[in-house]
Amino acid sequence: MPRNPPEGMPRVIPYLFYNDVAGAVQWLEDKFGFKKRFEMPGPDGSIMHADMTMDDGVIMMGRASEEAESKSPSELAAVHQSLYVYVADVDAHFEHANKAGAQIVLEPEDMFWGDRMYAAKDLEGHHWSFAQHIKDVAPEDMKPPGM
Repeated sequence: MPRNPPEGMPRVIPYLFYNDVAGAVQWLEDKFGFKKRFEMPGPDGSIMHADMTMDDGVIMMGRASEEAESKSPSELAAVHQSLYVYVADVDAHFEHANKAGAQIVLEPEDMFWGDRMYAAKDLEGHHWSFAQHIKDVAPEDMKPPGM
């Protein structure tokens, strides 16, 4: 009997839609350090699906299409989702992404829940937060500034 989920796949995987999947794969490699694991060409020869990894995390992506009623964020008026990714050194990750030209929307900052994080948008507008856990905070002590 096959393993479920398959070997190397977590139970929950974000699936993102892009107008240009091949461009997104290259961009996510260059700017954020993801590694391409798998690409599936469509009938027209362009990439219609890809899997990428970062350490033990996996993301999948596919082509936005009318048939699947899916759109890239570049076609929407507001952020409708965000991905939260833990990295070993958030400041080094930020420096690389910033120098590589990622659109930074929040500079690295220590958060009240114990993470240091920054946020950026990718080439089609997906919102990404990258974090490093720097302090354990009890749930009862997690209060936004000013509370």
